[in-house]
Amino acid sequence: MGQHQLDLSSAAQIHWNLDVDTLIRHCVEKDGCKELDNGAVVAYSGEYTGRTPKDKHTVADSECESSIWWENNHRMSPELFDSIFAKMQNYVGGKELYVIDTFGGADPAHRIKTRFIVERPYHALFIKQLLIRPDAEELAEFEPDWQVIDFGKLSFDPATDGTKGDAVIALNMGSKTVLIGGTQYAGEMKKSVFTIMNYLLPLRGVMSMHCSANVGRKGDTALFFGLSGTGKTTLSADPMRLLIGDDEHGWTDEGVFNVEGGCYAKCIGLTEEKEPEIYRAIKKGAILENVVLDEEGNPDFESAAITENTRVAYPIEHIGKIMVPSLGSHPKNIIFLTCDAMGVLPPISRLTREQAMFYFLNGYTAKVAGTEKGLDQPKSVFSACFGQPFLPLHPKVYADLLGEKIDQHGSKVWLVNTGWTGGGYGVGSRMKLSHTRAMIHAAFDGSLDKVKYVEDEVFGLHIPTSCPNVPSEVLNPKNTWEDAAAYDAAAHELKRMFDENARSFH
Repeated sequence: MGQHQLDLSSAAQIHWNLDVDTLIRHCVEKDGCKELDNGAVVAYSGEYTGRTPKDKHTVADSECESSIWWENNHRMSPELFDSIFAKMQNYVGGKELYVIDTFGGADPAHRIKTRFIVERPYHALFIKQLLIRPDAEELAEFEPDWQVIDFGKLSFDPATDGTKGDAVIALNMGSKTVLIGGTQYAGEMKKSVFTIMNYLLPLRGVMSMHCSANVGRKGDTALFFGLSGTGKTTLSADPMRLLIGDDEHGWTDEGVFNVEGGCYAKCIGLTEEKEPEIYRAIKKGAILENVVLDEEGNPDFESAAITENTRVAYPIEHIGKIMVPSLGSHPKNIIFLTCDAMGVLPPISRLTREQAMFYFLNGYTAKVAGTEKGLDQPKSVFSACFGQPFLPLHPKVYADLLGEKIDQHGSKVWLVNTGWTGGGYGVGSRMKLSHTRAMIHAAFDGSLDKVKYVEDEVFGLHIPTSCPNVPSEVLNPKNTWEDAAAYDAAAHELKRMFDENARSFH
């Protein structure tokens, strides 16, 4: 890890790789957390209840200067990184700290050994459950490739520290070190590992993907691309299929592997009826993040009093039906999930190869309220490769890899709108989860290969005219709007936005 090896000798106490039971006790006794009757821990992240992209930086040095997509990544000088590291080193003195050793990557050929040094017990429990847990033998000989130092309570001052704000996330590819300070939102830790993998894997010819993945009874793997709030976690936690992972994957010459060992699901509006797998995963070892408790001390999943971005983190074993290990074959189906806040994209459409590349590079969706600081209602955005905040390399690198994989393995690609129907945000309504599930099942079992399609006049998308267990009028979005002229205007405006964004990639 080079020159940024953190010296822990001045710390008051270091807890090395504590077990889950002990970490739960520390969360309650030392970290202001609550333990529910079912054993789940409720934790609060303070001011930051979502990621802060403006404060995420990459060090520009000889290791990565020529390969980083700098239009998308904030530069940091090696000198500023050294200064922030020095402040964190000084912070160690007299502190009680936790060290958690993890693997990123279920495929041993492509995993990274990552050591987390954190100050909050809840963060230690979180990352232990979210990444892959080495066994006792592997821990005994663990030598980290990377270290992530997460001192969320250590605040920064732009005037004296040279940062943009009071928080900072800094990645140094040369010394294989990530520094996180000033934000106690635990999701920054897991996304830092994903950003690292998004840098390393494509350079080895491996496709890195912001997607969930599962496997059907016949061994057919499916991928679900999408940003937070589009339904990746919900739709991949399917009782009819085995879960590989809910958020981050790699695609090698052998197949698909999960980067993580856990899941991080949104909780707002969570019910056992709508999302039984996720609801039942909330038990001992799970962490509820920023969830409001009612007067009886029970979770109120309807409340957004703290944030819309309420979350639950749990080890993948909490889902009943999972692939062990978290590996799958080459994908038969690929789903691009978009939460269309304008309400004009069809709920499902089949893409040609050229359309697949177009929609992958554009990565259109709406950022859903709460996933980033200051966001309180959906906002239409284009996020390249359905994961632009986490792309160190240019989108064309990932798109070229995806195109090669689709050509090699004949994967079918579908665009699925989990956003609005019958009108845009504020007029229409969110697509019914039951309808979305039925359409995806029909795509997977071949039912949609047997029906007629119509070509959309604005986007050129191929829309099925019927689908089992879905009313036909739902399938064509124009039919769901009361005002056809208003639909046409909104559709042409979205198409204009697509074309304008696409020009940046030509």
